[in-house]
Amino acid sequence: MLLEFAKGHGTRNDFVVFADPDNLLDLTAAQVSFLCDRRGGVGGDGILRAVRANQVPEWSGERDVWFMDYRNADGSIAEMCGNGVRVFLRYLEEEGLVTGERVSVATRAGLRTGRFLPDGRIAVTMGPATCGGEVRLTVGANSWPATSVNVGNPHAVAELETAAQLAALDLSVPPTWEPADAFPSGVNAEFVVREAPGRIRLRVHERGVGETESCGTGVVAAAAAAGQSDHCTVEVIGGTLEVDLTGPEAVLIGPAVVVARGTCLLPT
Repeated sequence: MLLEFAKGHGTRNDFVVFADPDNLLDLTAAQVSFLCDRRGGVGGDGILRAVRANQVPEWSGERDVWFMDYRNADGSIAEMCGNGVRVFLRYLEEEGLVTGERVSVATRAGLRTGRFLPDGRIAVTMGPATCGGEVRLTVGANSWPATSVNVGNPHAVAELETAAQLAALDLSVPPTWEPADAFPSGVNAEFVVREAPGRIRLRVHERGVGETESCGTGVVAAAAAAGQSDHCTVEVIGGTLEVDLTGPEAVLIGPAVVVARGTCLLPT
């Protein structure tokens, strides 16, 4: 099967994107893993499949929008992806599939609305960031208390004391958490350091992917867990993102770019 795709990223959180308006191509986990393979496939942290919402049986909301079917690199289904939504919107815009300054997108976490900004960035509503109870994250021989945060998907945010501690983390293996049953579907683990008032630095291990250079929902979760009440600038490995927490929904602001288009022979 020959698949036409685009490759895009938001602060170097990268995705393979393609349109399947009539919901005819339900990728297997093996096909997703193939596409995301950085040596044997196209390469990416995940897959973004654009389907008309009226063709998605499980979606009961607004029908005249695009549905973002997001899959992690290991083929598992995820509820939302903040960087992914921006890349998804950029792809839809460049393909002529949407018009206007504001565009709504259906996701498994609900409806999200993006706004194309004059400076080229995209601002996306992320729903409320809800902080929950305390858990504990462990990496190697070290562990820290962490705040659980729901941004339409699960997060655990641990605050470290120094930038040196953050840099020394080995996130080549998944962090573990206690209690073990706190996140039955896995968790995105964020580790942050406060650099200045309203400014934090972040590293993240995404469930089903590994360490990524950025995570949009993780950035929002980290800003909320750090007790930011208005605006927060978040430095990730892949660049800089901003979070606006002044309204009923968090808003994530950052770049999104499509860097390539092509065709790929997809294994059956």
